[in-house]
Amino acid sequence: MAVSVRELTLRFLLLTLLWWVLTEGDAAALGFGLPVILLALWASHLLAGDRQETWTLTGLLSFLPFFFYASLRGGLDVARRVYDPRLPISPAICEFSLHLPPGPARIFLANTISLLPGTCSVYLQAEGRLLVHALDDSRPLEGSLRQVERRVARLFGLSLAGSRQEDADA
Repeated sequence: MAVSVRELTLRFLLLTLLWWVLTEGDAAALGFGLPVILLALWASHLLAGDRQETWTLTGLLSFLPFFFYASLRGGLDVARRVYDPRLPISPAICEFSLHLPPGPARIFLANTISLLPGTCSVYLQAEGRLLVHALDDSRPLEGSLRQVERRVARLFGLSLAGSRQEDADA
């Protein structure tokens, strides 16, 4: 796995910026922070895996508004369910067949689903199935998950294999 100096430099700068934000700009914390930053850089290199799939700028610009909107909408829905006992909470595990190819895009999709309120990825199977925990099994989860999958595919500049046209139009 070859990583360019430019990519390592960018990661180092982003991790340093994160450290600076977390320590509120305290320069004295850099003595402890530099080894932590280097350790995080090494870990990010190990976790990066196959770098054939990367985000595209246009995909990122399209994904971020969708993600923030879905997070806000999901958070409001969960808050309503907490404060209104008439709204159903009927947890269920849903099996979702993935159209994304194996690799970083699938892992990103599983993590994205877990970040959206009301859902949590439980298990990503090697055969291309994802088990998802949902708060309410009366809602059509398949369509929502397919929409997130399409957004992740666009983020990585991928086309979905086996995806049906009606999924793309939903």
